[in-house]
Amino acid sequence: MARKSDQIAHREAVSDSYLNLVRAFPLRPIHSDAELEHAISMINSLLDRDDLGPDDQDYLDVLGDLVEKYESEHYPILPVSDAEMLSHLIEARGVTPAIVAEATGIAESTTLEILAGQRGLDRNQVGALSRYFQVNPAVFLAV
Repeated sequence: MARKSDQIAHREAVSDSYLNLVRAFPLRPIHSDAELEHAISMINSLLDRDDLGPDDQDYLDVLGDLVEKYESEHYPILPVSDAEMLSHLIEARGVTPAIVAEATGIAESTTLEILAGQRGLDRNQVGALSRYFQVNPAVFLAV
């Protein structure tokens, strides 16, 4: 019997934690940038904690979904071309197209054609570039 009452007490305590979060920022669709800022602030405060319980994590997951929905509707991320992505990665790493070509086994002329937007990437090139830049191959796939 004591075991069952301990479980109920634990469930109630966890629920109190969840309800306190809901009181602080209700889980409702986000309708403005001000609400978005408040939601992001709430997410950051939860991520800074070391003691998130299962209910806290559930709250965080749902709030994250609400933020993602608002941002995707109001601030969509436009797809980038192979040239734009490769150019960004080269600049971020501080290398030259020649260095990328040598490291990936992609001909320098091909690398320059990709950067000029005259050519797209094939599967092997995506694999070589994603390994070199240590990124998910999906970054080269326009959505």
